[in-house]
Amino acid sequence: MTGVDSDQRLSGLTVYQVGGSVRDQLLGLPAPDRDYVVVGTTPEEMIRRGFRPVGRDFPVFLHPETQAEYALARTERKSGRGYHGFVFHTGPDVSLEQDLVRRDLTVNAMALGPDDELVDPFNGRLDLQRGVLRHVSDAFREDPVRILRLARFATRFQHFDIADRTLALCREMVAEGEVDHLVPERVWQEMQKALMQARPSRFFEVLRSVGALAVILPEVDALFGVPQPARYHPEIDTGRHTLMVLDQAARLDAPLAVRFACLVHDLGKALTPGSELPSHRGHEKRGLKPIAELSQRLAVPTACRDLALRVGEFHLHAHRALALKPATVEGLFGQLDAWRRPERLHDFLLACQADIRGRLGREDDPYPQAEYLRLALAAASAVKARQFVDEGLVGPAIAEAMRRKRISRIAQVRADFPAPLHA
Repeated sequence: MTGVDSDQRLSGLTVYQVGGSVRDQLLGLPAPDRDYVVVGTTPEEMIRRGFRPVGRDFPVFLHPETQAEYALARTERKSGRGYHGFVFHTGPDVSLEQDLVRRDLTVNAMALGPDDELVDPFNGRLDLQRGVLRHVSDAFREDPVRILRLARFATRFQHFDIADRTLALCREMVAEGEVDHLVPERVWQEMQKALMQARPSRFFEVLRSVGALAVILPEVDALFGVPQPARYHPEIDTGRHTLMVLDQAARLDAPLAVRFACLVHDLGKALTPGSELPSHRGHEKRGLKPIAELSQRLAVPTACRDLALRVGEFHLHAHRALALKPATVEGLFGQLDAWRRPERLHDFLLACQADIRGRLGREDDPYPQAEYLRLALAAASAVKARQFVDEGLVGPAIAEAMRRKRISRIAQVRADFPAPLHA
């Protein structure tokens, strides 16, 4: 390990490497991004040494050459609800241990000083060795973002257990209404990091286990306990299916937009009338409104929202692709905007493949529909307007002629495509 590097600008200052980079180095993991705490100095002294202040709530400084972040040791006091409800104090009198005690988990509350001296006042190294995520102090309850971070770390370190008292503390925070004050953008920030882990389902499992999922993502929480036909869904429960689909997307190494689409693709099933269960006819259309509302509430990026809406509305079209009329397939490509942006079909099909495999006992099922739709799009996209212009067609007649030709090309692909092994 390497803690604080020698640097003339830091000469005479007491500097420690802190946080996640220390944890990851102890685990033997790459730790490219390092944060530092400076003890016993003032903002004026940091500026005098050429550091650039960037902290809005408390003093953080960028090194003029390396751009590494150096924060002054600080304490904090709860002053209101939510993530921003804190008053910070920094000064030469604040010790390293006072700075570390305000951190969320023991594994994140360690520091490395000169000569790789490990400072570990809360037994973080022991918790690393035991594979335990544990809060540092009761101050954990003052910041609801820490519930999100706990769930994210549980997702990243999926073999770690969460201490019982830490889970109990999270439940108390939910009951006290702290989670109600989470900033939506911060929810998305933590959620998108969790979505990109190897087993993203654990993030949502942890949130649900402490009651936070019902507050943060009520549309997703509502899926648990909703039955599906056992013939198609041996796992029965829609919430369980959703998390299985999400993990299959990770298994396919899907990008963020695909994983978000997998999370929300079946939101309409929570709105199925009870008299129709376990069938969910029409759930695709019913799910569009909650997908749009959730995306707006969390300020989800446009690309993620748009793909989620298309997957939500048309995933059953993909599953039935080999039985669809060529004209319907041609229309699907238009709905996906695949003529103009063919890469959208790739992401759409990744989500659909994850959906098929996110079922108990179906985790390795083939998905020939994807290959068929890719071949069909390639063949139909070869149809160009120039041919019909040269034939003397104009205006809407060109578009209609192109549509008919595309349908013909798709029909030929389907005729040449092998029959599926099973429906």
